[in-house]
Amino acid sequence: MTSELERIYRLYNKRQFVRPDPLEFLYLYEDPADREIVGVVASCLAYGRVLQIKKSIQCILEKMTPSPFRFIRDVSPVSLKRILSGFRHRFTTGDDLTALLLGVQNAIVRHGSLQSCLTRYLVKDTESLTEPLSSFVEELSTNFPGGKNSLFPSPSRGSACKRLNLYLRWMVRSDDVDPGGWDNIPASKLIVPLDTHMHRVCLKLGLTKRRQANMKTALEITEAFRRMVPDDPVRYDFILTRPGIWENAGIDFPGKNNLPQQRKDTLT
Repeated sequence: MTSELERIYRLYNKRQFVRPDPLEFLYLYEDPADREIVGVVASCLAYGRVLQIKKSIQCILEKMTPSPFRFIRDVSPVSLKRILSGFRHRFTTGDDLTALLLGVQNAIVRHGSLQSCLTRYLVKDTESLTEPLSSFVEELSTNFPGGKNSLFPSPSRGSACKRLNLYLRWMVRSDDVDPGGWDNIPASKLIVPLDTHMHRVCLKLGLTKRRQANMKTALEITEAFRRMVPDDPVRYDFILTRPGIWENAGIDFPGKNNLPQQRKDTLT
């Protein structure tokens, strides 16, 4: 299976196949300080139809020009609430986004960056990021009622945390698709960003038998990939989820007939 996944990775893990995807916005920012803020906005809104996701992200980033990092660092809570009033992306309101970004602001003030915030909770012998991520989310959640972060749920609550793990993939990995920027967090600790597309594929590939797309399933799938690629267990996330994303956008993916969900027989 690994050799076939590697073949597909070499063919399709390329920036030309990214569009349309919220990840595109991260390519516009060279400074990792700006990129980590853009990544928060892009990943927390990464649900629903991808074209609407991009419109919503663009709307927010236009308010943060020219530097999203400086904007978040310097904006007052009153101004941020006013700027984001009236915003809505499906179930996410301007108040939800304000609460998250104020948590981001607090973390930056305390630690200097979001990378430093998460790194603070890392333990060398921890196999995955579940516990550090729970502490990280807690820091970002102080402005949500009851501390319940509706945009980045905590791993401690059992959620698969797809958007949070997607954010980590973007910021930690660095290849033709993922731009990276966080050098202090090893890719070996990442967790698969589990959504319905990835869950369906992994069921077909026999990487899990679990029917619920929760954190336990995400960890089981991650461990299966870790046995293939110990240093990079989310290496194949992009290529395995591409067909579903393109299908939702009404685009015919040029390599879809080569990918595992259409050709499980090639991986057995």
